[in-house]
Amino acid sequence: LLKQKANSSNESLSTCQTYTKKKHLLQVGNSQEVPAINGNGNVVKAKSTNKTDDGSARDNPPLAKPKSKKVATDKNLNGTKSDGKGCKEKKKNGNILKEKGDIKHKRRKAEEHAEQQPKEAEIWFDDVDPKDIEAAIGPEAAKIARRNLGLETGQSKQSVEQVLVKEKASEGLTRAIAMDCEMVGVGPKGEDSIVARVSIVNQFGKCIYDKYVKPTEEVTDYRTAVSGIRPENIKTGEDFKTVQEEVADILNGRILVGHALRNDLKVLFLDHPKKKIRDTQRYKPFRQRVKNGRPSLKLLCERLLNVQVQTSEHCSV
Repeated sequence: LLKQKANSSNESLSTCQTYTKKKHLLQVGNSQEVPAINGNGNVVKAKSTNKTDDGSARDNPPLAKPKSKKVATDKNLNGTKSDGKGCKEKKKNGNILKEKGDIKHKRRKAEEHAEQQPKEAEIWFDDVDPKDIEAAIGPEAAKIARRNLGLETGQSKQSVEQVLVKEKASEGLTRAIAMDCEMVGVGPKGEDSIVARVSIVNQFGKCIYDKYVKPTEEVTDYRTAVSGIRPENIKTGEDFKTVQEEVADILNGRILVGHALRNDLKVLFLDHPKKKIRDTQRYKPFRQRVKNGRPSLKLLCERLLNVQVQTSEHCSV
């Protein structure tokens, strides 16, 4: 009986050891501590080992904690959150800062340029030759001085011609024509006006008619500073009746363009259909653009055409 019990206990112990070995082999893959049995049959804790490529055993490192599914967000230096797009946001912020820097740089450059330009109020020389001013201060100052003195340079005349006249256009009559007259004063104080010169251009700016007119009354004020008329101009001029007939023939059936045309037609003793008149002084869009109820021709040319006219003596052409 004692032998049978001993054999039975040995078989139980063998079965237990076999089970424990199998369990140990299954759990080796996991990095967890597994129970083991020593030679005395006591259960002890043993660390699992992994074999390297060269067959040597090494301790298995502890497993890292699993990451949560949500991506952690952190704030960058600009205070914006980065969730995988941080690089793009940083790049965008960098571009914005660069643009702001460029704007500040351009503004500073413009201010420096404006400070370098001479102001019109500072050009107060009255009896100094503009050439001397140009040599001493610069071309901009000389330009201001010439304008203040009413001097028109050849360059400005050329630019006006280039803007207002089409060089290779027709020189004949066109459907639309423009007219202007220069007047001189008659009467005790020269307050009344008579025609002294008539000029007509076609729609391309080409002059098609320009004649001085003999006075029909004694002239008491030639108004040379404004009209540009001198006694020798009108002494040899065309007879008024002839000029009146020629102008009436040109205007017949055509669109008439001009500035304050009622004054020009009045001194010529002529009339023209209202529907065929285009008066730049009375055109509402022009008055709205320059914010003036009765704008001068000089103001309209400066604001709308960007050319200077009537800077000294007027020229009807």
